[in-house]
Amino acid sequence: MTTVQQHEPDWEQMRRSAGPYPIEAFNFVREGLSYTVQRLHEDYETLPEIDRHISGQQLCMGLRDFAIQQYGMLAPVVLDRWFVRRTDDFGRIVFAMIDSGLMSKTEKDNVDDFRMVYDFDEAFCPTELARWIGVEQPSDRIVRSS
Repeated sequence: MTTVQQHEPDWEQMRRSAGPYPIEAFNFVREGLSYTVQRLHEDYETLPEIDRHISGQQLCMGLRDFAIQQYGMLAPVVLDRWFVRRTDDFGRIVFAMIDSGLMSKTEKDNVDDFRMVYDFDEAFCPTELARWIGVEQPSDRIVRSS
């Protein structure tokens, strides 16, 4: 997936196409795509657009990291509020954006690339979130008596 054009998107059409996701979820995916491309391609600004392409699986992993970076321990709560509960939801959003011209795809890209990339309960469990953001878990603390 790569980003394209700068025209005003038809949000209602995309929502009808993708499902119950709010505009914030679409914006999150769009920003998360940029975040992921920058992380995967060191010199992304100098690369031709076709060479900036990332797979659906790579985007899902990047969106997980981006959600944690943006929302910390609240990442799963925010995504759930947007009705994003599986990686398949990212795929529906991405392909609605592709259909509206906000993103592009290659011949090999398919909505199935987003199917079950990871389990949200595992990817966003408190222990994983704490490890990712460097927060000590209560179970990690040693309680010493005085």
